[in-house]
Amino acid sequence: MIQFRNLRLARGAKVLIESASLQIHPGWRVGLTGANGSGKSSLFAALRGALHPDQGDLERPPAWVLAHVAQETPGVERTALDYVLDGDAELRAIESGLAAAEAAHDGTRIGELHARLGEIGGYAAPARAAALLDGLGFLPGDGARPVASFSGGWRMRLNLAQALMCRSDLLLLDEPTNHLDLDAVLWLEQWLRDYRGTLILISHDREFLDACVTHVAHIEQQRLTLYSGGYSDFERQRAERLAQQQSLFDRQQREIAHIEDYIRRFRAKATKARQAQSRIKALERMERIAAAHVDTPFTFRFRDCPAAPDPLLQIEGGAVGYGTQAVLEGLELTLRPGERIGLLGRNGAGKSTLIKLLAGELGLAAGERTLGKGLAIGYFAQQQLEVLRPDESPLQHMTRLDPAAREQDLRDYLGGFDFRSDASGAAAVSGATTPCGSFSGGEKSRLALALLIWRRPNLLLLDEPTNHLDLEMRHALTLALQEFEGAMVLVSHDRALLRATCDRFLLVDGGRVQVFDGDLDDYRDWLATRRSEAAAAAACPDRAADKASRKAGRESAAADRQARLAARRPLVREREQIERRLGEWQREKAQIDERLADPTLYAAGDAAAIQSLLKRQAELAAAIDEAEMRWLEIEEALEAIAD
Repeated sequence: MIQFRNLRLARGAKVLIESASLQIHPGWRVGLTGANGSGKSSLFAALRGALHPDQGDLERPPAWVLAHVAQETPGVERTALDYVLDGDAELRAIESGLAAAEAAHDGTRIGELHARLGEIGGYAAPARAAALLDGLGFLPGDGARPVASFSGGWRMRLNLAQALMCRSDLLLLDEPTNHLDLDAVLWLEQWLRDYRGTLILISHDREFLDACVTHVAHIEQQRLTLYSGGYSDFERQRAERLAQQQSLFDRQQREIAHIEDYIRRFRAKATKARQAQSRIKALERMERIAAAHVDTPFTFRFRDCPAAPDPLLQIEGGAVGYGTQAVLEGLELTLRPGERIGLLGRNGAGKSTLIKLLAGELGLAAGERTLGKGLAIGYFAQQQLEVLRPDESPLQHMTRLDPAAREQDLRDYLGGFDFRSDASGAAAVSGATTPCGSFSGGEKSRLALALLIWRRPNLLLLDEPTNHLDLEMRHALTLALQEFEGAMVLVSHDRALLRATCDRFLLVDGGRVQVFDGDLDDYRDWLATRRSEAAAAAACPDRAADKASRKAGRESAAADRQARLAARRPLVREREQIERRLGEWQREKAQIDERLADPTLYAAGDAAAIQSLLKRQAELAAAIDEAEMRWLEIEEALEAIAD
């Protein structure tokens, strides 16, 4: 097992983790969470042996094979498949040993090495490497391409594939989904669920964490705390712990105030001096409880957008591509005010191409693109980060964008994105007046979003806006998008963001764009079907005689699936609405229960307030019971449809 004993980690004078003591057992899948800069990457470095603890011990079994994703990929000429195979160090050592044994005509050694090669599945290693490349979105011929021919994002995928290729006992993954699209995220999620070693994962994708981890280790206020369950379980447990901590803090503060009041009144009186001194000593010995602190540094919302035309944008008979290569054809698309659309489709299908076309970054090869009068487009893509001027601060970027705005207004606005200055006006780390050349990817993404939102668009086009954003910023962005009154088209691998902000989905597949009649769970099933069909076709390429009957069977199954989806969809939406309302009612009822349990309410003698609280408590209890009964009815109906 991995064991921390009184572990202390620091970077320079800054203490990151203090007095950490916990155990991680073999086979556990642990999500490591915490604010940016809290010490997650430093803890990874300590696990790899690249950083030594300042105090205490960090122990892991010396025989364990450790795998992690390299941050740099050399531009070598070896093929992508060979590069991935390099992840299995023992395989490469055996291959090297075989070459030497064959050159020396050492038959005994050759036999031993071939036996070991069979034990570790070495003969199937190229097939495993090809499967990893396929799952991570590489095209069938990409395995033969040199590593140097891939862009930076695809090289990071190669690094991930190399780490997964290693037959490791401990796998460390730091934001593995940042350079992946949704279908690759879903594939990796399944791969990690099947992984038999010990996994420690840093991720800001809550659904990915929920699906992959069995425990969560959270860094907060220099403390490392281990929770059981997925990320949703962690949030619930942490909220309960913080509520309990706040209750204990409030109770202790009342006790301290009472003792201090006694000391003030009686320490000068001779008859009470001994009791007063006793209370002073008790106060000094008291272990102080800290107030619970859960405030997010991000508080922003979209500004009121200008009046929107109807339709906002229309494409008729459209075709778009690069050079003579058509990517999408037969485009018929109309965007109307208030629409919230998510784009789905496999890697390379053309989602980003469609977003660029809508944004005007690409022109039509055929057809017509019509813009409504008064259309204001806000376009976010990863290349937007490259447009930022490294020698300018967030405040300078904002001033250049809107020279007429008051500086204090711009500072207040940037503060909502956690670009702040200290009380003296000096720049904080990554502050409003810090040149953004030194910013992390997440900080640059926050600045790009701030600039986009200030422009007051009535049509948002967002291509992977959450890359590099932490959980708190993703949550803040989700809330802001929910309140946004304009239209939106979104490409994202963050399913929590898609579920919370999109009303309908379009599927980009086979060079076409069509309405996807389902939700993200249906899309996951669609992807699984496509993968199994592709695998079957690859395994049996000559099975064409019964093509017509198989096609008819697929069409019948698709029709049946669509009928089930049509029956399922309103029930799923109603269930989601009930779950949202239940959460709100249960929180409100818990607050009322706490107030009614507080003796100070009755001491105040406000009968009307008490009666009002009791009435609302009864109303909420009845509403909760009714909603829970309806939720159970919906669950039964959904199970019947699934059967």
